[in-house]
Order: sequence, then C-alpha cells, then structure tokens
Amino acid sequence: MTPFTTLTAQACPLPFSGIDTDQLIPARFMKRPRSEGYGRFLLHDLRIDADGTPSGDFPLNDPRFREAQILVARRGFGGGSSREAAVYALVDYGIRCVVAPSFGDIHASNAVNNGLLPARVSEADAETLLARAADTPLTVDLEAQTIRAGETVVRFEIEPVWRTKLLNGWNDIDLTQSYAEAIATFARDDAAANPWKAPRRAG
Repeated sequence: MTPFTTLTAQACPLPFSGIDTDQLIPARFMKRPRSEGYGRFLLHDLRIDADGTPSGDFPLNDPRFREAQILVARRGFGGGSSREAAVYALVDYGIRCVVAPSFGDIHASNAVNNGLLPARVSEADAETLLARAADTPLTVDLEAQTIRAGETVVRFEIEPVWRTKLLNGWNDIDLTQSYAEAIATFARDDAAANPWKAPRRAG
C-alpha cells in the first residue's frame, strides 16, 4: 500500500449521521468483480435517483466536490454489515480519508487495511470541518494527527497500530514481519531455556 503521511485535498461535507455500509455500497453491486472498480457504486442509492439521474442536492454530485479525496461526516460512519466492499467503493472513488466523530469498528479496521485513514474527531470539530470543507482544502497530517482548514487546526484520534500501518503502507503481514528479528530472538532464547518444548520422535 502507499504510505499515508500528509494529504492536502478538497473535502466533501456529508452532513449525515449513521451512514452505514449498505448505503456506502448496496449489496446488489457486490456481485460485480472488483476489477471493474466499485467507485461508481459509492453511495449509489443516495447519489442516484430511481430514474437513473444524479440527485441534484447530494453533496458528491456537486461539481465542487467531484474530485474530493476527503469526506467529512457526522457520527456512526460505516456501521452495519462487515462488508469490505464498502471500503473498496470509497478507495476506488478516490477517497483517502474519512473524518467523523465515530466509525463502525470493523469498517474502520477494513479501511486501514486498504490504506484509507479513518480520522476520529470530536462532534464539535466535525461540525467545524463540515462548515469549512466547501471553502478551503483540508490538510490531514497523520504524523501530527491534525487536520488544518485554513487557520483552523483540529486534532484527530486513531489507534496507534493503525497509525503505524498507514504511515508505513503496511498490511498485517508487513506489520508482523517488522518484528521478525524480535520473534527470531525470542524463539532462539526460548528454545535454549526450554529444550523440552522441542518436538521429539517417539521411540
């Protein structure tokens, strides 16, 4: 994965609470191969009317936000089912960071495993960023755990191990391999201290 350090980009304000994974990508689209790209299915039933035309008042359909790489939403983003396709839809659309006061646990974990930063802010800071997102690009600094909107700077929270993985572009295997020397040292020392643990052939 591409390491995530800092990102300055247009943000799209989504002033909604409880955007769940079924809204992020309706289940009927998950039969499609990932190779087609899931970006066009992102928030499909909110973005597209029943007659197939874009819903004029949905923020992502606003020309100002069509190139957005950051979403700012209210609490409960990514709740519901554990479908990883919800993250695929965000990533394939071009979103690299979602800012919200809270996230579905599994969705946030899936996001990190796909290089997408779930930045958790206070409710008050989410409202500040929702108000500023249309007027100025946001700069997300993962090292400093800050988000800048013009002169306004707010802090965000993320699990330390997720922060390490995103900064280095690591998946779970990469993270384990980063401890390879320590694991080898432990195995060697443990084998010397407890030789009886080694498997032996009977007889």
